[in-house]
Amino acid sequence: MRELAAGRGRGNTGSRHPPSCSPFACLGGLLLIWGWGGGESFSSLQLCVQAFFCLLLCVPWGSSCPPSCQCTERAGAMAVLCSSRHLEEIPKDIPKDAVFLKLDANSITRIPSNAFRHLSHLEELDLSRNAIEKIDRAAFKGVAAGLRTLDLSSNRIRSIPKEALLALNAKLRLANNPWHCECALQEVLWEARLDPDSVQDITCHTAPREEYVGKPLLQVLDAGVNFCSVRQRTTDVAMFITMFGWFAMVIVYVICYVRHNREDACKHVDYLKSLPSAPSHAETTSTAL
Repeated sequence: MRELAAGRGRGNTGSRHPPSCSPFACLGGLLLIWGWGGGESFSSLQLCVQAFFCLLLCVPWGSSCPPSCQCTERAGAMAVLCSSRHLEEIPKDIPKDAVFLKLDANSITRIPSNAFRHLSHLEELDLSRNAIEKIDRAAFKGVAAGLRTLDLSSNRIRSIPKEALLALNAKLRLANNPWHCECALQEVLWEARLDPDSVQDITCHTAPREEYVGKPLLQVLDAGVNFCSVRQRTTDVAMFITMFGWFAMVIVYVICYVRHNREDACKHVDYLKSLPSAPSHAETTSTAL
């Protein structure tokens, strides 16, 4: 992730916090004013009321920080720092007004659906150097519109649903993962906003053909390889084999049906031949005489 303060001069749609407020300083100021006035400026009741409202203004309502993280304010925006905290899953109590979220260098293995849905102000998300293997289709639902940077580098990602990334407007870092080069990854490379500084580090750990293994995906595609056309050809071949199988089954059925009917006809003829023949009319007349 780039420096958290970089680019803040362009403005930010995230929430802003009021200046730091200390309850002790607030109460001390009220007591000082009361002391200067000799107790005449404020009655005891007025002082208590002012102190109560001062405390209300100073308490950070609805901005609790996860126990394993550090919440701080940078350039007027909430930054939640959870780096190197041995986390195995994404914390569920991240403040809703977080703009920067660092979860790098942990042991997270999966990004479930709606993992960041409540973080509507999130702009930069760092998930690098984890052990992520699976990313659900709706993993980034709720933050797609405002997210500007997403770092998924140095994980264990082999494949990813393209729906999870193509809905984002963020700049993506996907380098140093054991990618399986396929059509979905090719479409991500074509349509997503990839960080140009790291796109060369997206290499094929496995691929349909051995000659692509170990090569940067961009280099393979520049050589004219189209993984999506390979998948289309495979689909066409599978469809042809299926149709041929059905056609063969129909032919076998017709042959069996004709053979069965022929056998039944032969049996019927044999049966008719086995019946005793009826006496002729001449023979019947001579016997009567």
